[in-house]
Amino acid sequence: MSLKCNNFALPIREKAFTLLNIIQDNMFQKKDFIASTKSTFRPKMAATIRQYDRKTFSADLMAGLITGIVALPLAIAFGIASGVSPEKGIITAIVAGLIISAFGGSKVQIGGPTGAFIVIVYGIIENYGMQGLTIATLMAGVFLILLGVLHLGTIIKYIPYPIVVGFTSGIAVTIFTTQIKDLLGMQIEHVPSDFVEKWIAYFTHLSSIDAWSALVGIVSVVIIAVWPQLPFNRKGLGKSIPGSLVAIVLMTVVVLLLKNMAGIDSIETIGDRFSISSQLPEATVPELTWDTIKGLAAPAMTIAVLGAIESLLSATVADGVIGDHHDSNTELIGQGLANIASPIFGGIPATGAIARTMTNINNGGRTPVAGIIHAIALLVIFLFLMPLAQYIPMACLAGVLVVVSYGMSGWRSFKAMMHNPKSDVTVLLLTFFLTIIFDLTIAIEVGLICACLLFMRRMAETTDVRVVLDEIDLNEDADMERGNLEHLSIPEGVEVYEINGPYFFGAGNRFEDIMARYGHRPQVRIIRMRKVPFIDSTGLHNLENLCLMSQKEGITIVLSGVVPKVESVLKNNGFNQLLGEENICNHIDLALQRARAIISA
Repeated sequence: MSLKCNNFALPIREKAFTLLNIIQDNMFQKKDFIASTKSTFRPKMAATIRQYDRKTFSADLMAGLITGIVALPLAIAFGIASGVSPEKGIITAIVAGLIISAFGGSKVQIGGPTGAFIVIVYGIIENYGMQGLTIATLMAGVFLILLGVLHLGTIIKYIPYPIVVGFTSGIAVTIFTTQIKDLLGMQIEHVPSDFVEKWIAYFTHLSSIDAWSALVGIVSVVIIAVWPQLPFNRKGLGKSIPGSLVAIVLMTVVVLLLKNMAGIDSIETIGDRFSISSQLPEATVPELTWDTIKGLAAPAMTIAVLGAIESLLSATVADGVIGDHHDSNTELIGQGLANIASPIFGGIPATGAIARTMTNINNGGRTPVAGIIHAIALLVIFLFLMPLAQYIPMACLAGVLVVVSYGMSGWRSFKAMMHNPKSDVTVLLLTFFLTIIFDLTIAIEVGLICACLLFMRRMAETTDVRVVLDEIDLNEDADMERGNLEHLSIPEGVEVYEINGPYFFGAGNRFEDIMARYGHRPQVRIIRMRKVPFIDSTGLHNLENLCLMSQKEGITIVLSGVVPKVESVLKNNGFNQLLGEENICNHIDLALQRARAIISA
């Protein structure tokens, strides 16, 4: 998956200020936050259906049918690669696709199983079984709804781009690795789950490669790669009929002919490995225990975070194409509802699928109705054509996933990021190698921790503290009317400190360093806070300690140019009593007048 999202292109200072302002607003404006949750859930379906007409339906109908056809081979392939039967992949696309379109926050988002979930789903099934996957997916659905209700949809977008590229590239390599056995028809009784051991097993079983299966797999990859470039496809046919479907149909027919006419039975098909059912499963809710919930909390959170990231990135990309704006929080709630319903009907985790969403857009889909039609089309195929899936060669499906993994790899973005700052490269490589060597849960956890540490370091670097000892250049000031004056002189015995950036943990330490550097005690310290957009609890604690320490040394602290939001926080924490109302001034001229009055007293 190779994405270029505008959110990731923001300068670090702008991104940081925006993110921390969101967090602070939610913390310090509780009444507004609680009130706003009442309007959190605003499905796009409700808004678009009011102005719906026949022309829009015709476009949505065609887009939905084509997207359903495109989704069919991918749903089967993702289901099998995840360690479940093929019909579970289609059930996921039907149930989750329907709910995401009906209740999501994007007009054109298409939901269903995706390649990003293959690794985590396969690992959960190996460790906890199918019931464990069902419970983890249900829990992930609840987590997603909570993320939406708590208005955290916007914050999810600010997960660092190196982490996104790192784990998507890692997932792509892992998916490719899992498909080698089926692609080449290797005879391996048990393929190790460990990445390194898996490749060792492949190299030790090279002699077991089945030539016919390998030929089917490689030809499938070639068909999918070449199909869009054929002359008649450049006019639009390639968009309507995906190369993956062409490869599956063609290779299935070829394999049937080889088996029935040439007697070649070495090519494994879906029917050789799975029993195919076209019956709709009954809704079942698994038994939940506290121990099970605790044990599955980590993988459930991984599913939720991964689903949130992928769905919101997909919705953001779609916005750029159709010129719309999705509702992040509503989208997360819709994704949560889908991941609660999907496992109840035997499905697996689902999220927004970028390739299918773009297919929907490119074929004229502009409302959630297209996504609902896509789900209905898959339902009809499931009920009437599902038994035919047993003849599909496993090598062909492996070829489909090899192409998917190539598309997910984003190798161009990966290569370009290697020229970025060393901190970004470190997070990128760490997330990538942790994903392929260990698992996605560890990769996301460690990657986020590293990114948070780097974020805090960069935030500390954005806050600049400087001292002014002699005069202030008024040409650089915007917090006072300067009249005909060009400079303001600073009286003897007064130091002026300027904070440029958010006042939090890093700023207090810089104050101590600067004060220790000058080594003398003034009578008054003026702290200019006109460029401080907000202050956090650590900054409040450091500022309070600075004021108390200065008071013990007989130094008066005067604050200048405090913005209203920061001033409100300071007053709520008792700084007007600690410093005195007269020592909190609107601008530097008043602060200097106050300093002169203190010195002359």
